[in-house]
Amino acid sequence: MAEVNARATVGGAATRGQVVAWGLWDWGSSAFNAVILTFVFSVYLTDTVGDDLPGGTSASAWLAWALAAGGLVVALTAPVSGQYFDAAAGRKRALGVLTGLTVACMTGMFFVHDDYRDLWLGLVLLAFGSAFFELANVPYNAMLRQVSTPRTIGRISGFGWAMGYFGGIFLLLICYFGFISGDGDSRGLLGVPTDDGLNIRLVAMLAAVWFAAFALPVLFAVPELPRTDADPGAAEAGLRGSYRVLWRDLRELWRVDRRTVQFLLASAVFRDGLAGVFTFGAVLAVQVYGIADADVLLFGVAANVIAALGAVAAGRFDDTLGPKPVIVVSLAGMIVCGIALLLVSGPVLFWVFGLMLTAFVGPAQAAARSFLARLAPPGREGQLFGLYTTTGRAVSFLAPGLFGLFVWLFDADRAGIVGLVLVLGAGLLVLLPVRSPDRVEAPRPGGAERPPGDQEF
Repeated sequence: MAEVNARATVGGAATRGQVVAWGLWDWGSSAFNAVILTFVFSVYLTDTVGDDLPGGTSASAWLAWALAAGGLVVALTAPVSGQYFDAAAGRKRALGVLTGLTVACMTGMFFVHDDYRDLWLGLVLLAFGSAFFELANVPYNAMLRQVSTPRTIGRISGFGWAMGYFGGIFLLLICYFGFISGDGDSRGLLGVPTDDGLNIRLVAMLAAVWFAAFALPVLFAVPELPRTDADPGAAEAGLRGSYRVLWRDLRELWRVDRRTVQFLLASAVFRDGLAGVFTFGAVLAVQVYGIADADVLLFGVAANVIAALGAVAAGRFDDTLGPKPVIVVSLAGMIVCGIALLLVSGPVLFWVFGLMLTAFVGPAQAAARSFLARLAPPGREGQLFGLYTTTGRAVSFLAPGLFGLFVWLFDADRAGIVGLVLVLGAGLLVLLPVRSPDRVEAPRPGGAERPPGDQEF
């Protein structure tokens, strides 16, 4: 197979239609994140399927271990997987296969009945599904370079994050009002029976169909990445050899431009802080600020809307000022809001400062993705986003650990906010010395101009 110069792949699929197709994958993937992993199916496994599990180990503990096993697989394989997808010119193929495997796991969840003996099937499907899903994000994020130009990468990254937020909100509302709300033997506006967990099992099927439908456009609209000269020997290295190639490339990055490694470390820390905000936000809302249980979902919807709008708005600043100022301002804003939440009480002030805080989450997430995409050597984006996933996994204990530590030390849930603020502050301090990406215009593929009427996003 003939190889092309890696720089020729930058911006090769940056028309509006291709960008929207790419963003629709984010919209569809929210079905796994929001419905399966966070709010619906995982809760069904622990609170319904495993509520009468015999033995001394709770269903929640088994769930944590299953997800940890899936996360370990991701941490060990993500960098070499992304490296291989790039080198073998199989980025889009990998995205299609990993998305299909995730959808297959989601479909299988329909067969997890309200019986503790089915808990093991549910845990296996969730563990494999989460691993496939996280690995699918590696080629998907790497595609950002293909569907954007150096002038638009920030706003397109923000657009993708916003699509994910809005997609999750929209599907959660459909699931809640259609299948879950209400009491009795039938739930939701559709009157679905709850016997044997049927309403939740149908939600899992709906989520699978949703993800599959919205994942298809990117597979048709965005062309496969051609084989490039970016990483010699990576395609033929084999499994063990892939780790040697990875180590070789990391040493080269450290020698030539070590800010990539520095940013991976900084982003791992502050991204864990961002995750902690959403992980413990609902707990704090109810336990500390007196938000009613029924209003937590409303706050979650509002928080996601605000985060999505923030990601879109900040994308413009990313493209004009660069991603680093966006991340720095976002982290500083979150720290200020976190300190304010330590000092205030009551539902009203929680709504005010909580929503102000989430307004900075979307910009930080979107700008972090564009920062790494700008730093990645052309043709090796998958390898770098694989490392991005692995480093995030490596420090994912920080926010939960410090949150729990401060709750224990002060015997107060409110004190857990100090732990989250410290993680965000540590991420900010590690980021500050990292030099911003160079703002260099990449050539159009083959030096060609964009065809008339084929406009950028």
